[in-house]
Amino acid sequence: MEEFVREEAALPASPGEAEHPALALVNSAVTLPGGHTADLLGTPARAEQWLARRGLAPAAAGLAEVCATQLRALREQVRSLLASRVAGQPALPAAVTAVNDAMTRVSTAPLLLWDEKTGPYRATPHPTTAIVEHALAAIAADAADLLTSPDAARLTACASPPCNRFLLKHGRRQWCSTRCGDRARAARAYARRTATE
Repeated sequence: MEEFVREEAALPASPGEAEHPALALVNSAVTLPGGHTADLLGTPARAEQWLARRGLAPAAAGLAEVCATQLRALREQVRSLLASRVAGQPALPAAVTAVNDAMTRVSTAPLLLWDEKTGPYRATPHPTTAIVEHALAAIAADAADLLTSPDAARLTACASPPCNRFLLKHGRRQWCSTRCGDRARAARAYARRTATE
C-alpha cells in the first residue's frame, strides 16, 4: 500500500481528473522520462486501491486479476477514444463498442426500494459480485459524458514528451503537471542556448 501511495503521489492529478474518473483512468498508466512507466492498475491490489480512492469500490473488495484486466482493457479503449477526439480523427468502432458494453452491462438506474422503518427510497444496487462491473459502467458513462460535453473542446494531450497523459486545458496550460511544464520549459531553454552557441 505504501508503494502505491508513493507512486500515485509522484503522479499528481492532471487538470480534469477530479471531475472525470474516465480521465483519471486513462492517466493511471503514464510514460515517464528515461523510458520508465508507472501503472497504478498493474496488480489487482493496486487496481482495488485505485478504485477505492475514487469511491468506485469498497476498500478490501478482494479484486481478482480478471477484474484488474477488465479495468486495464477499458482504460486502453477510453484512451483510444480520447486520443481520437484530441487528434480530430474518427474513433475506432471497437473502442465505442467497449464503452457502450461497459455502460449497459449493469443496471445504473436507481431502483425503488422499501425500508420497513423509513419507507420508500431509491438506490442503485451494488452486489459484491458486480463491484467491478459497476465501476466500469460508471467510468464508461463518464467517458461518454466527457466526450459529448463542452469539456471535450478543452481535452488535450500533455505537451511534454514522453508523457502520455491527458488533461482539460485551463487557459494556456498545456501540461498535465508542474513537473511536465518545468521539463518542457527546460528543454526549450536548452534548445535556445545550444542554437546560439
